Amino acid sequence: MTRLYAILAAVVLAIGLGAIWLLTMGGRSDDQFAQCRSSQIAGGADTIGGPFELVNGKGETVTDADVITEPALIYFGYTFCPDVCPLDTARNAEAIDVLAGRGQSVTPVFISIDPDRDTPEVVGDFAFNLHEKMIGLTGSPEQVKAASKAYKTYYNAHDKSDEYYLVDHSTFSYLVLPEQGFVDFFKRDETAEQVADKIGCFLDKV
Repeated sequence: MTRLYAILAAVVLAIGLGAIWLLTMGGRSDDQFAQCRSSQIAGGADTIGGPFELVNGKGETVTDADVITEPALIYFGYTFCPDVCPLDTARNAEAIDVLAGRGQSVTPVFISIDPDRDTPEVVGDFAFNLHEKMIGLTGSPEQVKAASKAYKTYYNAHDKSDEYYLVDHSTFSYLVLPEQGFVDFFKRDETAEQVADKIGCFLDKV
């Protein structure tokens, strides 16, 4: 009987210690940006993003290290896009200005997923016309595919025998920090103010 009581006491103690751990430690997270994230990322943030090599508006080959020298808001699209891309990139440009007004500097980046038509000059002009800080990037089909794969974006061009072909693509904008890499994404239905507020949360915690 005494042995039974001892076993029960040990079980109760273990349960109690487990409860204390959950209350004091279990709720903690090593993610310094946990309270800034608006959504769960399948597989975790470290599964998105990574090195890339593309070509800028001046025709220079650049890497992610050359481009992401400060917090960057990255969007994958194409200059011939009739509606979605101009609206999304204009929203991003507005968010950058909102942040600038608050004393926070972020670089908007536009990566083309239509390298056949988006030459360095074309993508450079497109980006500059949207915002003087925006960096336009293109590259060979292989370079573009590699960058898209790193950020887990989707794109699929329609029949290219038609010079006015469209390209289906995903429409997320990605926040990337120089030291931490990708940290969050924004959907196209979020306003410039909402995007700026969320980015500001991350920047305050760097």
